[in-house]
Amino acid sequence: MTTSVPDIVPVLVYEDIEAAHDYLVEVLGFASAGMQRNPEGTVVHGEVTMGERRVWLHRVTHEHGLDSPRHLPLCHGGLSVHVPDVDAHFEASLAAGAVIEREPSDQPYGLREYAARDQEGHRFWFGTPIS
Repeated sequence: MTTSVPDIVPVLVYEDIEAAHDYLVEVLGFASAGMQRNPEGTVVHGEVTMGERRVWLHRVTHEHGLDSPRHLPLCHGGLSVHVPDVDAHFEASLAAGAVIEREPSDQPYGLREYAARDQEGHRFWFGTPIS
């Protein structure tokens, strides 16, 4: 009997999914996995990838209790993304206009890492294992 391992797909909530998608792709180095629009042409779902991992971009929906961190006093979490060369990733993101919270530095938990935020306040930590 073959068992499959469930995948975990992070979901980030945005007021403007299309702008978020473009920022994640153009500034933070994710790859586009597409956007879906409703009949009126509004983007209602987007996806980006980093390597084989997918992130869903969801719209603000108050009926489901989902809001952008833009309106929250604190951020409850973020995404830790491992990249092959964190210093090169940092330089490319910085040049593209990323909002940097902390420049690359070696962390006691074995990563060289930097911190950034997107335009709606989601936190990202990009890191490379220290050899």
